[in-house]
Amino acid sequence: MPVTGAGFINRLAQLCFIAGVALVPVVAQAADEDPWEGVNRVIFRFNDTLDTYALKPLAQGYEFITPQFVEDGIHNFFNNIGDVRNFANDVLQAKPHAAGIDTARLLLNTTLGVAGFIDVGTRMGLQRNDEDFGQTLGYWGVSSGPYVMLPLFGPSTVRDGLARFPDTYDSPYHYMNDIKWRNSLEGLDVVDTRASLLSAEKLINGDKYTFIRNAYLQNREFKVKDGKVTDDF
Repeated sequence: MPVTGAGFINRLAQLCFIAGVALVPVVAQAADEDPWEGVNRVIFRFNDTLDTYALKPLAQGYEFITPQFVEDGIHNFFNNIGDVRNFANDVLQAKPHAAGIDTARLLLNTTLGVAGFIDVGTRMGLQRNDEDFGQTLGYWGVSSGPYVMLPLFGPSTVRDGLARFPDTYDSPYHYMNDIKWRNSLEGLDVVDTRASLLSAEKLINGDKYTFIRNAYLQNREFKVKDGKVTDDF
């Protein structure tokens, strides 16, 4: 369960970020990109119920009992793990500069940053990239396909959904044989990420399904094009 929960919560993180800074205009054609809306809404209600009655209460309890400096350190630790995925997709997208930055971040944060608990890289001006295999496919021209709401994993598209499988190979969890330790680590990742969104989720307004769908599609377009999105409005 922790693996799927992490995917759902990470998507929510992206959506809250988009809502907060309004990077690109509303996707007017979103409805045309959502031909399976009826089924998607049913799955969305399931995911939302899971979050409301399971993940969110856990995150609230975690935030209540965890000192802020410890919470920050744990968040940095998981970001450092995620930099492995960023580096792999930098290489696949033929971005040597970004790959160099993520390599430096990994080396600095893993050593001087005590396994990533201190984000030394950012303090030195090395800003973290955010890449995944779905973006890599989009970078090389693969169409996103229709919007889909995945059970537990949350908002996606056909392209991004299929790309989740290759992404598992650049995650250390995939190579951990101790199931109890692996699940515990992944579970902490889920709860920590959800806790970081407790205030940001207040930005969601109107029909929640529509808001998340539009924000997700905007966010993916922005990331695939490295922020070079034309404002047609």
